[in-house]
Amino acid sequence: MNESTPPFRAPVGTHDVLAPASAQWEGVVATFASLAHRYGFGLIITPMFEDVGVFNRGIGESSDVVSKEMYVFSDRGQRTFALRPEGTASVVRAFVQHRPPTPWKAWYVTPAFRYERPQAGRYRQHHQLGVEALGSEDPELDIEVIALAWRFFEAVGLRRVRLLINSMGHDECRGRYVELLAAHLALHGAQLCDEHRRGWSTNPLRVLDCKRPACVAVTEAGPMLPDHLCEDCRNHFARVVAGLESIGIEATLTPRLVRGFDYYTRTTFEFVADALASAQNAVGGGGRYDRLAEQLGGPPTGGIGFGCGIERLLLVRDAEGVSDELLKRTPDVFVVDTTGSGDSTVLLDELRRGGVAAQRAYGGRSMKAQMRAADHSGARFALLIGPTEQAAGQVTMRDLRSGEFAQAQPTVERGDVVAVVRDLLTEK
Repeated sequence: MNESTPPFRAPVGTHDVLAPASAQWEGVVATFASLAHRYGFGLIITPMFEDVGVFNRGIGESSDVVSKEMYVFSDRGQRTFALRPEGTASVVRAFVQHRPPTPWKAWYVTPAFRYERPQAGRYRQHHQLGVEALGSEDPELDIEVIALAWRFFEAVGLRRVRLLINSMGHDECRGRYVELLAAHLALHGAQLCDEHRRGWSTNPLRVLDCKRPACVAVTEAGPMLPDHLCEDCRNHFARVVAGLESIGIEATLTPRLVRGFDYYTRTTFEFVADALASAQNAVGGGGRYDRLAEQLGGPPTGGIGFGCGIERLLLVRDAEGVSDELLKRTPDVFVVDTTGSGDSTVLLDELRRGGVAAQRAYGGRSMKAQMRAADHSGARFALLIGPTEQAAGQVTMRDLRSGEFAQAQPTVERGDVVAVVRDLLTEK
């Protein structure tokens, strides 16, 4: 490469994840996939970009995500698309398009894109895990989705996560509340933060989502949404809270919790991590969206979902000091061959076809160099093939992780190697 040409780097707000760190990502996804299967969710894969209208209608054109953070572009046919900023709208679009039988329960893992200031655990390309359940307004479904999220955080080792919960009501009772809130903000608008002092009237609920002290003080002195729910919404919310309590999940009523998207109705929830600074301590959240399918051209359909950022989740694990590895990606065996005859190629293929993770060194390195590579790989066993073993049709085994075999270093008949290795790995 020309020395005057600097090497390319990942774009600002993105990052590369290499092994062995990527093993933790695999572990997170595998844990989530296993739980989702137990709860009856199937994997869905949707495009990374959609017609911009999917997000304009679904999330809301006045939201910060759509108006300030979304990546929008025109293709060669002059059609306007947007990179996916979150997971729900795309999944609901797929539901409207394909009309699967209900209740329909889907889980996803996907990159998402938002043009925002990069910071710890927050990137312009981040990665989300989530579930969506459509076709029912039953509060039992709300309980299931929240319980899945809670059990997932438990499964990845988090112990300092709290559940905040609220109800957004439906159009009618929330509409009455918004009128009361708007009247309150009109009286105290001058006391709001700079952003909302000018724009609160566009969507008064957005002020509730503001964490700046000025807006918090004004809204906490005003009307609270839970006090103005209709009877149906109060009963729905009470059943959700009682159901969570019945399975040992404690939720804290948080009247100012509205999340950031226009599509939420009734149950809204967020998980916060006490191990992180309070201003950026959300580790996941979601809620019910009973009008979203209709907004995207489908029939009225109840739905609820949950999303979690993988980067933020791993940040919380580090902050809590969680040391257990979700997935250990080291080889089972390392083949050390000093004959140069190609015997290791055949042995490696046999091991891998037999379900054993096997590695080797390359470039005709010395026995000492290959043994260093074997130890560095993290493999449990080294399988040695030298001229003596080759002539006898055998392989010498060395346990790299304990004192076993330290003296004897047993030899194994060449045809028995795969079976012996599998038996030893099963015992360990």
